[in-house]
Amino acid sequence: MEKLTAKINGNDADQDIKSPCIRQCCLGTDDVCVGCYRTITEIMDWHQSTKNQKKDILTRCLLRKKQRPHS
Repeated sequence: MEKLTAKINGNDADQDIKSPCIRQCCLGTDDVCVGCYRTITEIMDWHQSTKNQKKDILTRCLLRKKQRPHS
């Protein structure tokens, strides 16, 4: 979770925001990836998204991760 938070809070304006993908791609029953917590739409739109949109996506991912029950 710290890595995801660091990606959101990064302050280097010239550095592109990296994808949260951790190569554990599998959609859960809620159509959210169990590896990065993005929706399929967020995954498909990532490369066209602006930096602000990517920050918003990462924020939503962090919230989803916190809400996901631990197994």
